[in-house]
Amino acid sequence: MLQIRGFAGGTGVTGTLYEPDEEPPSYQGAPDPDAPYVWVCDSFYEVASGGQSQTIDGEEIRVAFESPTPRGFEERDRAIAAAKAHLRTQFARLGVAETEVRIDVLEPTEV
Repeated sequence: MLQIRGFAGGTGVTGTLYEPDEEPPSYQGAPDPDAPYVWVCDSFYEVASGGQSQTIDGEEIRVAFESPTPRGFEERDRAIAAAKAHLRTQFARLGVAETEVRIDVLEPTEV
């Protein structure tokens, strides 16, 4: 299992990439991806009210979270690329430029 983390604007988000022979989490409503690599991470977006308070680049915003949706991949490199794109997209939804997002891929020995 790999932890893939994105950092920008003074905050971060981490998702998990489950590798072959690892069991991704199951929960009510989750699809059952039948693939050797499964990416699971929150999705979120800025809202005018409600949600959760978060500080990005010193500015307080409200953020709402969607239920994580597992995504399956046949190849490790493609799964990691998709995970990185997902993290950059989440920050872009909060107004952070993709070029400002730092991504770390933590191998199992680093977690």
